[in-house]
Amino acid sequence: MPINRLLRVGKYTPEEIELLNKAFDLALRSMGLVDRNDPLCEMVARKVIETSTTVTSGPKEIADAAVARIGLR
Repeated sequence: MPINRLLRVGKYTPEEIELLNKAFDLALRSMGLVDRNDPLCEMVARKVIETSTTVTSGPKEIADAAVARIGLR
């Protein structure tokens, strides 16, 4: 899963990792992505992490904002 590989680089609490994983899963689902090897998944993971620095709500809000920032919806 691309997001876990990216999260190893930063210093995240277990709670933050859980939140980001949930947001990532929701974003992928909303975009209809199922193949975790699709290069688009890494872009989504990076955008979820980036978005979480400004959107401090729950995973759904982070996922929605990340997908909107990617511009595919």
